Order: sequence, then C-alpha cells, then structure tokens
Amino acid sequence: MKQNRIRKCLRAAALAVVALILVLAGTVFALWHNEFATLGSFRKLSDRDTAHHDGAVYELTVSGDYYFDDFLAQGGASNDSELISFVTKSITKGLIPLQLKTTDISCSAFTADTAEGDRVFGRNYDFSSTNTAIVYTNPGKGRHASYSTVDLHFLSLDPDKDVEGLGHKLLTLAAPYAPLDGINDAGVACGIFMSYQGDGKGTSTDIDTDKPDLTSTTLLRLILDYADSVEDAVALVEQYDLHDSTNCVFHYMVADSTGRSAILEWVGSDADHDNDGSQRRLNVLWNDTDSLSDSADWQVVTNFIKTPDYYTSPDQMHGLDRYEHLADRLRETNGIVADEDAAMALLAEVGRRTWNNDDSNSLTVHSAVYNLTDKTVLWVGNEHYGEDGRTFRYSLQK
Repeated sequence: MKQNRIRKCLRAAALAVVALILVLAGTVFALWHNEFATLGSFRKLSDRDTAHHDGAVYELTVSGDYYFDDFLAQGGASNDSELISFVTKSITKGLIPLQLKTTDISCSAFTADTAEGDRVFGRNYDFSSTNTAIVYTNPGKGRHASYSTVDLHFLSLDPDKDVEGLGHKLLTLAAPYAPLDGINDAGVACGIFMSYQGDGKGTSTDIDTDKPDLTSTTLLRLILDYADSVEDAVALVEQYDLHDSTNCVFHYMVADSTGRSAILEWVGSDADHDNDGSQRRLNVLWNDTDSLSDSADWQVVTNFIKTPDYYTSPDQMHGLDRYEHLADRLRETNGIVADEDAAMALLAEVGRRTWNNDDSNSLTVHSAVYNLTDKTVLWVGNEHYGEDGRTFRYSLQK
C-alpha cells in the first residue's frame, strides 16, 4: 500500500513535470515560432572557395513581420547602438544579443530597358571576400514582400568561416535590418552605395531635426517594405532624419517599373566644405533632371556625389571610371539592353576582378539584375557569371 502511494506520488510528479515542460514549450513556441521558422529556412546555395576568394552564398526566408512597424513606431534609431538594442529586444526577447555593423561599399548600378520594354535595375556590390544571403521577406499588414541581399559580415559573422551552429545562425535573424539592395512586389528596387564625403571621405550623415530617425540600411528596408513607386519612396525618406554608421557615408538609387528613377544623396555646400554631417540636406536627382545623364532612359550611380557643382576636380570623384564606362555603354544603345543576361554582362564589365584591381582579395561579391516589370531577380555570386550553381533566379509574381 505504501508502495502504491509512492507510485502515485511519482506519477503525479512526473505528470507535473510533463505539464510544466509542455507549458514552457508552448510559451517558447508562442514567443519564437517565427524565429524558429526563419532559422529552419537558412540553407547554403554555394560554398566558400578560399583559393578564389569566394564567400559562401546562403538563402533565408524570414517568417513573420520582424517588428519593423514597431521599430518605426518607436521613432526608429539614431545610431547603431539603438538599432542593435531594438533588434535584440524584439527578435530574441533580450536573451540573445544581436549585432549589426557597416563598412566600405564600393559599387556600381544602372537602370535601363530591355529590348522587350521591361525596366531593369542592375547592381554590383564590390567588397572583400565575404558571405552573403539572399533574403526573402513577406511581412503582410499592408507591406510589400521583397528579395534583398545581405552581407553577413554586417551581422558580425566571420567572412572567413561557414555559418554553422545555432549561435552563428541566430545572428541571421537580424538580416531584415541590413539589406544592401533589393526589389519589392510593387516593382520598386533600391541600392545603397558609399559616397565618400567629408574628412577622410568618411564623415557620416547625422541629421538632427524633430523627425524620426533611420540608420543607413533601415532606410532601405523602409523603401522595400512600404514604397509603391519611386515618388512614394522619396516621400517616405523625406519624413526621416538619416544617421549613417560611424566613418561611413552613403547615397542611394531607387527605381520602379514605370521607368522613373532617382538618386538620393545628403550633401553640404561642396566636397571641400562638407565635414559636418548634421548640416547636410537631402537632394533628389531624378532621371529626367540628372545633369550627368544624356537621357531619362537610363541612370547610373557609383561612389561619388552627383549633385551639380559639388566637386572642384574630377580627381575627387570616386568611381568615376566605372561610371563613365557604364554611361558610355548605355549611351551607345539609348539605354537599351537585350535582356536580363545582357544587363548582367554589363555589370561583369565593371566587376572588380577585371576592373583596375590591384587587390587580390577585392571582388564583386554579388551582381543582381532586378526586373522591375516582371518583378524577378537574376543574382550571381563572386563574379561567376553564367556558371551553374552560382547563378540564381527568383520571382515575386503572385
């Protein structure tokens, strides 16, 4: 009889433990089910190749809305520390610290039409060897689905190692907050590019008015999530103060399927007197008012400010050689490329491995051609143009 009581007590204790485990499991699932689903989608598309200085390429599908509405509702963030604090608190509930960082981004981009009349946005991301992720988001709630590219080094992941183990993969949960370029399902594409302004060509833009705040990559996320057109993107950006990361300064190109495009840059008086990032103001260069373009049919951006009379000498214009090559090629064809593959071939012409490159570790990490009409993506990693297993295609068509 005593043994029966013991068995009953043990059974009751065991049931209580099981019930507690189920409650805890249910709580964890309720809190983190989107994060678990996101981590479960993370997969490698191509391997690192140290001999070729290639980083690995990954794919990530983000589940849920990643709290970007909440981020904007709190007024955004005026620096990286505030952004990191929000991302850690919202995504990992404060239990796992996440990190974000930025660095030099020397890139090229252009808009053009295909022979069939589709509008395309082509972009090279030039950097040292690093791992990247092609990230799909579909947050719902009146926001747009999108594909974007993230340099995983920006999430503090070692560029010289594969992303393995739960601890490393957890850092990818911050990916929606660090896009470099992308396209949404409204046919709006955007990219971010270094502009080398101020002392040491790295005085960050740091506007301080009564507007809410955005950091460099969250401004791009704002456009991908909410913009229905280029005009809409500009109107959204005008509502915020921009705060670039320390020692980095950027400008942007945004385009849509109508053929409209614009370059967004924050400038002071001129290149020799632009050392106070708080005094800069937004200047928008539309494709039909861009004085460096011969035609509204195309627009090009690299790494110098395009605002008229900003420079006193062409020697101050970083990436001018790449700019002139792309502009000359588009001028020859009146801004028309045969198709997405031809647009990719044009990006290959200014790829870092072949374009005035004396740094063996410097390369074009990825090239993307976004078809704004069909809402598709043609993506190539590490300058392996035309190679199977290195070329990826995606579609946002419903």
